[in-house]
Amino acid sequence: MSTKEGNSSSDAAIIIALAGNANVGKSAIFNQLTGLKQETGNWAGKTTESAQGMLVHHGNRIRIVDLPGIYSFATYSTEEVVSREFITSGQADVVINVVDATSLERNLFFTLQLIEMNVPVVVALNLVDAAKQSGVSIDAVLLRQLLGVPVIKTVATKGIGVHESIDAALGLLNKTDELSLHDGIRYGPEVESRVSVLANAIALWGIKYPPRWAALKLLEHDEQITAGIRKTSPAITESAQKFSDEIAATHGEDSASVIAAERYAVAARIAKQVSTHSEPVKSNLIAKLDNISMHPIAGYVMLFAVMLAILVFISLFGGWLTDVIANFFGRINPHMTGRLPDIFWNGGVVGFYASLSVALGFIFPFYIILGVLEQSGYLPRFAFLMDRPCHSIGLHGQASMPLLLALGCSVPACLSCRIMENRRDRLIATFLTTLIPCSARTSVILGLVGAFVGWQWAVGLYLFQFALVFLLGRIINEIIPGTSPGFIMEIPEYRIPSLKIVLRQAWNRFRDFLAIGVPLIIAGSIVIESLRVFNLIDNVTNVLAPLTVTWLGLPAFTGVLFIFGILRKEAALALLVTFAGGVGLASVMSPLQMVVFTIVLLLYIPCISTIAVIVKEQGVGYALLITITEIGLALLTGGLAFRLLKPLM
Repeated sequence: MSTKEGNSSSDAAIIIALAGNANVGKSAIFNQLTGLKQETGNWAGKTTESAQGMLVHHGNRIRIVDLPGIYSFATYSTEEVVSREFITSGQADVVINVVDATSLERNLFFTLQLIEMNVPVVVALNLVDAAKQSGVSIDAVLLRQLLGVPVIKTVATKGIGVHESIDAALGLLNKTDELSLHDGIRYGPEVESRVSVLANAIALWGIKYPPRWAALKLLEHDEQITAGIRKTSPAITESAQKFSDEIAATHGEDSASVIAAERYAVAARIAKQVSTHSEPVKSNLIAKLDNISMHPIAGYVMLFAVMLAILVFISLFGGWLTDVIANFFGRINPHMTGRLPDIFWNGGVVGFYASLSVALGFIFPFYIILGVLEQSGYLPRFAFLMDRPCHSIGLHGQASMPLLLALGCSVPACLSCRIMENRRDRLIATFLTTLIPCSARTSVILGLVGAFVGWQWAVGLYLFQFALVFLLGRIINEIIPGTSPGFIMEIPEYRIPSLKIVLRQAWNRFRDFLAIGVPLIIAGSIVIESLRVFNLIDNVTNVLAPLTVTWLGLPAFTGVLFIFGILRKEAALALLVTFAGGVGLASVMSPLQMVVFTIVLLLYIPCISTIAVIVKEQGVGYALLITITEIGLALLTGGLAFRLLKPLM
């Protein structure tokens, strides 16, 4: 097999693309197939992130490409353009269309478009267990006959049918499957008669697109396809326009709407033919939980309770594990004296176990909990509840998703702001996501304030942070007036999370910290200890003392921590342990100083990775504006907090 263009890393591997709507289980299938051997990056010339991984199956090297979740190929979004270009360019040998069995009719609308492309397609009929719970049974054999493509029942979270889907894909490539691609799905005669004429003309001219698919795209007024064909044969596009006008005159609406209606009708007919319905066996508990989590009042109570439980648990667990690790290393401390032994132990070793405490006590558990919420189906409900607050600050409801992602990491959150439909919304959403307490900031809140001041203060800081984000959003909305349209959000069924997938996703998110954060913290700890033992640290802290000591009321050494905090926020917490010499942090900071220190870290300058993403996405000017604004905000708020909280602490 020849190497596919644009996939130099694929070598001679077979390329299988996963395509389908959002929330149908594509990621679960991708994870089942690729495990931890994943690659991420941007599509060539696009800003949409891709995920790829390698699989060896029955001796075949296979590259799995997870295409963005979309609902059509109308090319209204970057995701649709990316998916369509990848498939029509022939880069994929086979497309596995992941279909949600609980919403078969809606998903088949996309399946029909894939079949029209005349590419090898396997339908992975996913979530058949959830469909059965809802009282829906689907005849996969009949669906296979009606579509003319292999159909495999899958339960991705359990690995059921996943490798059988790959077998079916290989069967299409090796021509061992008795079903061949066909275009037997037909629409109304007024459409088909004109499609036939256009398809014959397209085939005659040798145009690169599949003839029937290209003919339909011409009638749907697809600008990209029309422009491409016009260069080869203007007569074909002129005929297409004429036919389009005739269809519009017959139906009283434009031809694109007519064809979409025809597809929906075919999808509905097929879904009805292959589905049988019985009494749902949905758990009463699940039904009640669903009603509560989506309730306009109870839903917010549940949301607050869930977030509170997460914060309290991680705070207590992280504090306990930090003590265990500190006591373990304290027992093996050789108590050597001298500059080099001090640098080795107080710098290297203490830096190592401090980063280990932050990583295992706070960051990894947070990622596990985030994965459980995501796999269970609660995160879309979180986004649904956040839709109203987002509109109150003048943002599109979709802004809830970047804000939600920011709880994990600001980098993907800023990247996801691309989904906003106008620049105003993207700028506002990007700024606000940088202020959401990410997992690194969470580790500081819980590892410092939660563990040493009290979980109540940690919760209070969270509430303060979200209130500040809301207030700033309102202010910015007044400064940059505008409105954002509503959007339709798909809410999946509640599901029992797969522990294997949750742990795998947590590890994928966590390994970056191990690869980058831990060495950085150890190196920073060694640098700080070296400055201390050679009596050079005062040169740094004295310069920043007017801000750190006079205005913020903090120990002078925190100036060094703020510098390292620019690289990674959790580094500041881990390096704080270095200054404490491995003993209790209460020996170097008062509770008031811990709270003020955390407030400043929460608000000032995003980490260097986030700044780099903002520069790439929004430009140097906007990144500089965010940096200056947040430094000023952090210093102002920290100084006020020191003076206002002093009587209380």
